[in-house]
Amino acid sequence: MNDLQAIADRIEIEALRGEFSDAAMMGDHDRLASLFTHDALYRIPDAGVEQVGREAIRAGTGQLAEAWEFFVQTTHPGAIRIDGDTASGRAYVCELGRLRDGGSIFNYALFHDRYRRTPDGWKFAERVFEVRYFDTSPLAGSPDVAWAPAGPPAGDGS
Repeated sequence: MNDLQAIADRIEIEALRGEFSDAAMMGDHDRLASLFTHDALYRIPDAGVEQVGREAIRAGTGQLAEAWEFFVQTTHPGAIRIDGDTASGRAYVCELGRLRDGGSIFNYALFHDRYRRTPDGWKFAERVFEVRYFDTSPLAGSPDVAWAPAGPPAGDGS
């Protein structure tokens, strides 16, 4: 593999990870499921979640999303190791949200990933969520924005 191919592969895998967070936050379960191979495994061991295959991932993520009043996930780049048409990597994640039952969640975690090159580009073959920090303290904020009215600029003598 030449250097340009390795760079292109890394960019495509990083875009795949970004698409995952975007699809999760937008509640686009069809798009999220399409990011996985047909036989992929998606696991969240601490939550007892194990979904195998695109259909199970689509249904399972839809069911998980129904529990949230709001949910925010940011993903940060981690390691990527490419080996021909397969690769492995990690992505670092911060999530927060409020559940419809009033509970709150804030966590820092890692995604441990395996990727596979397909005719449609790189896809997740396996994605495992490992929580490193978990907090259920009530969130003080809200998804409802209430900006204070703008006053005169400071120091203008008004």
